[in-house]
Amino acid sequence: MASQTRSAGETAALVDQLAAKLRSRVLNGEIEVGSRLRQESLAAEFGVSRTPVREALRQLQAGGIVELQPHRGAIVRGPTPREIRDAYEVRAELEGLAAELAATRITDAQLHELSDSERHFRRAIAGLVEDGGASEADANGEWTRANDMFHRVIQEAAGNERLTAIVHDLHRAFPRGLTWSALSGSSALLKQNVDEHHAILAAIEQRDPSEARRRMVAHVRHAGELVADHFERRAG
Repeated sequence: MASQTRSAGETAALVDQLAAKLRSRVLNGEIEVGSRLRQESLAAEFGVSRTPVREALRQLQAGGIVELQPHRGAIVRGPTPREIRDAYEVRAELEGLAAELAATRITDAQLHELSDSERHFRRAIAGLVEDGGASEADANGEWTRANDMFHRVIQEAAGNERLTAIVHDLHRAFPRGLTWSALSGSSALLKQNVDEHHAILAAIEQRDPSEARRRMVAHVRHAGELVADHFERRAG
């Protein structure tokens, strides 16, 4: 009986491990929305039978990551526009609070990091939009690094670990690159996005909590609307 219990426990751990690896690939953009996940291929890749793969896919279905369709298998599911808007509404208020707190708590070193991220933003759009010397992949990488740095520094400066953890969980609910996908087709939107980050930075540099919060809430809500509209156009 004990060996059977250990075997069941080991199987459950394997299923969790497979689900975690697949979830990570989807959320970091390695596996694109709309991709089909074949049990046979995954079983061969991970060196396991189809049974734990099937259970891992069911776990991902429960989490809204994939959709199991008859005769088609598991399809990586994109978020609905409603899910995007709901999440970004919450995220806007949380990140607005982080910016408000950061405006009174940020250190000089953290301010320097924020300024550095803005230089990355401008370099990304300059290479893609202005001189055309960068590929979209390079610009995407530069912009993503800048965006990650900017929001991370503000959350760290806020000094509230629970707040940071909740925001991180909201980010994990969606594949990476959603905002870039919505912005990259328009030079005007890219420039506006950079200007929004600059306005948040300016408010924090001026140690103005209410303005920092207002600017951040508006920025995140705008990003959410762009992403939701992008998915609505794709669905159409």
